[in-house]
Amino acid sequence: MATCFRALPINYSIPSSTFNSQSLKRRNLRINCSSIDARNSAKIPMPPINPKDPFLSKLAAVAANSPEKLLERPVSSNTLPYLDLFDSSQLMATPAQVERSVSYNEHRPRKPPPDLPSLLLHGRIVYIGMPLVPAVTELVVAELMYLQWMDPKQPIYMYINSTGTTRDDGETVGMETEGFAIYDSMMQLKNEIHTVAVGAAIGQACLLLAAGTKGKRFMMPHAKAMIQQPKVPSSGLMPASDVLIRAKEAITNRDTLIELLAKHTENSVETVANVMKRPFYMDSRRAKDFGVIDKILWRGQEKIMADVVPPEEWDRMAGIKIADPF
Repeated sequence: MATCFRALPINYSIPSSTFNSQSLKRRNLRINCSSIDARNSAKIPMPPINPKDPFLSKLAAVAANSPEKLLERPVSSNTLPYLDLFDSSQLMATPAQVERSVSYNEHRPRKPPPDLPSLLLHGRIVYIGMPLVPAVTELVVAELMYLQWMDPKQPIYMYINSTGTTRDDGETVGMETEGFAIYDSMMQLKNEIHTVAVGAAIGQACLLLAAGTKGKRFMMPHAKAMIQQPKVPSSGLMPASDVLIRAKEAITNRDTLIELLAKHTENSVETVANVMKRPFYMDSRRAKDFGVIDKILWRGQEKIMADVVPPEEWDRMAGIKIADPF
């Protein structure tokens, strides 16, 4: 691209002998470029320059005094554009001034926050808020190992709101080994694991709730816990022999689940097996009595709730008899 420069008026005295058509073309081109540049500069308004801006002021001074420094720049340069014009180039603010803190407790953080699981992990919180499918198991086990590697002495807080290996409608979405994988990882850790049920802890999730450190198992007042037998996944068009193999595996997982629940709830195997024949729901008080948790996370209402008479006692005092207990 050709650049037209505005030149001062010069009196030409060219001999007629050297005056030819080529020199005439060059002179006409210079005159035309000058007139076009003059018309463009008259029509296009220039944006105002902040006189207090040191970079723009320096750049304008260099362009006015020695424009060849801007036009004849080297092709390969290791510096940023036009910063080499300064004797000692300085940024307007250092990164430490722009980002004063990396904490996310400020009202206006200096940088976008990471994803929510990373923030919870920074607080040593592992949140299980989905059924135990392989992707959830992979993330939970990785977080547990990472927190132990970061500090093997600080406790880990596991918040549980999961329906286990089934959905809320009872459909199987994962194998029982997903819950056993998280359980085995919890047993191998050196850290204390504080478990908290914040919504539902059903099936394998109830086992994880009861597998926390003794005395550090908590439950929200309106959370629910439930233990049930493992279910056989959909057999589809499998042969009868394969269906039998799957049924035997489900029975094995049931026996393992009963033994682990009996160990952590301090109940007998027969007691756990009897209540597991049908889905056994527990509110926070019943879960505490059964041994799944150690404490209900009331907010200053421990004494009030301790003085409340249970529903069975209300019925007995009112003379109500249950004809056919369910």
